[in-house]
Amino acid sequence: MSAASREAGASGYGRAGDRTEASAVPSNGPAADAPPRDYSGEFETILLEVDPTDRVATLTLNRPERLNAFNRTMCEEVQRAWHTIKLDDSVNAVVVRAAGDRAFSAGLDVKSDYGQPASVWHHEDPGELLSPKWQKMWKPVVCAVHGMCTAGAFYFVNESDVVVCSDEATCFDSHVSAGLVSALEPVGLMRRIGLGETLRMALMGNDERVSAQTALRIGLVSEVVAREHLWARAHSIAAAIAAKPPAATQGTVKAIWESLDKPYRAALDHGLIYTRLGNPIGKSELAASSPTATEPRIR
Repeated sequence: MSAASREAGASGYGRAGDRTEASAVPSNGPAADAPPRDYSGEFETILLEVDPTDRVATLTLNRPERLNAFNRTMCEEVQRAWHTIKLDDSVNAVVVRAAGDRAFSAGLDVKSDYGQPASVWHHEDPGELLSPKWQKMWKPVVCAVHGMCTAGAFYFVNESDVVVCSDEATCFDSHVSAGLVSALEPVGLMRRIGLGETLRMALMGNDERVSAQTALRIGLVSEVVAREHLWARAHSIAAAIAAKPPAATQGTVKAIWESLDKPYRAALDHGLIYTRLGNPIGKSELAASSPTATEPRIR
């Protein structure tokens, strides 16, 4: 049994009480007793499992001995996982999490050779492989952060749609303390927490860490939970999203993210096109399902 699987059991994943928000599963989805599918044997550095009942895929970073730092292999495997998830019609939402107790991710594994081309003009950003949006994977992503989250780990945080963290999580950008320019991850961070907070995190380096409560206050995460409930809570959020018409949720994700690269008026015009394309499909999906009404959760 993997470290991630052991932690899933310890965190209470799968208990009925942890998944009450996900009861509105469309009737056109898989049977309630459909067995989970495990793609983990196809990868070395990540785990990938699909819960066809809740229509949620779970991608687990699985290099705890290296603080889940990513190397070339992990980047390529995450890219492949995004394509697998994108093409799996039984998946409507995704959870990204990490194995082990110490860290969500320490960013790029500096002790491994990433393998950039000899010419500096051909160097690539690892974030392109790690990014669901670069891979045109528009299914909603819920990121569950625990422990240390630093440097390249923000690639995962920046491009998730919902980010939750445990109460012991800490976030910081270690680049400048290592003599490195912090120029890539801050681009995504600024969209979440603004220029001032991004500059402070980038320039303070190892001298300051953002606590879970500060991360909540500045908008880096939207919820803080106890460590033992983190995975179950992330799955619950993903399952609640996955129960909604996928044309509506995926169209929403695509429209909002693409609007960030457009002027205000152009973004509105672009969004109007998506409503005309997606609304008829989403309404049809809703009519074909029998969602169960649930009491809204106040947060």
